[in-house]
Amino acid sequence: MNHFWTDEDFHVFDVPGLDERMDELKRRIRPKFEELGQIYSSYLSEVDGQEFFAHIAKHARRTVNPPQDSWVAFAANKRGYKAHPHFQIGLWGSHIFVILAVIYEAAEKTRMASDLLETREVHELPEDFVLSGDHTKPEAGRMDDMTSEDVTGLLIRLRDVKKGELVIGRHLSRADAVTMSKEEFRAFTENTFDQLLPIYKTLTHGPKISQ
Repeated sequence: MNHFWTDEDFHVFDVPGLDERMDELKRRIRPKFEELGQIYSSYLSEVDGQEFFAHIAKHARRTVNPPQDSWVAFAANKRGYKAHPHFQIGLWGSHIFVILAVIYEAAEKTRMASDLLETREVHELPEDFVLSGDHTKPEAGRMDDMTSEDVTGLLIRLRDVKKGELVIGRHLSRADAVTMSKEEFRAFTENTFDQLLPIYKTLTHGPKISQ
């Protein structure tokens, strides 16, 4: 079977030292991010109707501590993604993540949170989706373990707290990821993005007005 992810990919995060780990990320992971970047910038552009651009994490600000995760992000902005709602595909040592994120740098965070609070879109995600208020941590709560109040609380925090964030999507365990073919991983990713797109549209265009 033609696997996309391998155990060796996840072992990158076991490499000690900033320079050494960055060298391994560039050698082993960046070519995969470049491939995903080409595929999903085109895919998202087609399904959303505006042009998306891929941004591969450079970890350029790090001077001592090696990165614990890495990713390719997709945003409808050529110059950067952090100020905008954006999609990501990435990995920690424990899992792959396919997500939609609004992080604290987002320019219209308060407005976006208020718009989401007018809908039930986040509440109605499938039970295997995950939700987090901090993009720097690998942990996230599964929808089937969260109450409606938990979800609403994260959206209120996104609206009211300067450092509030929203990360939603799906995780794929390391054990599952390394058994998937390229085709299976693409199907998983596209299915995840397709279910996140209505939320992305609310973030960027506001709630859909009922006729």
